Amino acid sequence: MSTALKAWGMGILFCLLSACLPVSAPPPPLPSDTALPPTSAPTPTIVWFPPTPTNTALPTPSITLTPTLDTRPKFGRLIFSDDFSRLDQWSIGKVPAGRIAQGKNELTLAVTQPKGYLYSLRQGTKLDDFYVELTASPSICRGADEYGLLVRVSPNIEFFRFALTCNGKARLDRFLNMQASSPQPARPNAAVPPGAPSSSRLAVWAVGNELRFFVNGVFLFAARDPGLLSGTIGVFVRAGSQEPVTVNFSDLKVYEGLP
Repeated sequence: MSTALKAWGMGILFCLLSACLPVSAPPPPLPSDTALPPTSAPTPTIVWFPPTPTNTALPTPSITLTPTLDTRPKFGRLIFSDDFSRLDQWSIGKVPAGRIAQGKNELTLAVTQPKGYLYSLRQGTKLDDFYVELTASPSICRGADEYGLLVRVSPNIEFFRFALTCNGKARLDRFLNMQASSPQPARPNAAVPPGAPSSSRLAVWAVGNELRFFVNGVFLFAARDPGLLSGTIGVFVRAGSQEPVTVNFSDLKVYEGLP
């Protein structure tokens, strides 16, 4: 077949196929926005706060005020003061745990034994109701090392131990009938300065079976206990680690405690 004849046949086939294809219809027009027919009755406006003929008074709440506990210590005359200048009023000396010595107007407890414990008691002293203040100044102190006051120490060495720690906590322990307990576990308090050197004014108010504990004029906590109602006072230092601890105590004042 010649080339011209092939070309003539292809043209006839293209024309036949084109006649069979449908013509594309134009797309339908987009519907225009049609307004909805009005309802027969308009929806009423909701009045959330309808007016009332007269103002209704709200009921006055009944408030019961609880009086704030007055934790300030009440005390009377000064029973005695102590500048730690007399050697016969405190137990001093060198022991395996360290050394207790009197300096210039202060009593120094230096613990050198790992986790050692030292205490010194005031001799010839028995107190019932009292308010005591004492300055404690640690010079070597860190972490869980403790220092503080012993109050109502009996001849059988039963006592309350008011302790500050060198990481800024305060606690209360009791030793009675050969049993140790912690009426107030160690808790952080902003009134307790951490570390050393530092200085704090410790105070205990003890009247009857109630005791209140203070640091730098701030009330910390209270305790009630009928087991220890009288005794002497003392100071202590305890090492919380293998490192030594040294604390100086000064300016002791004891007043008559008032209820």
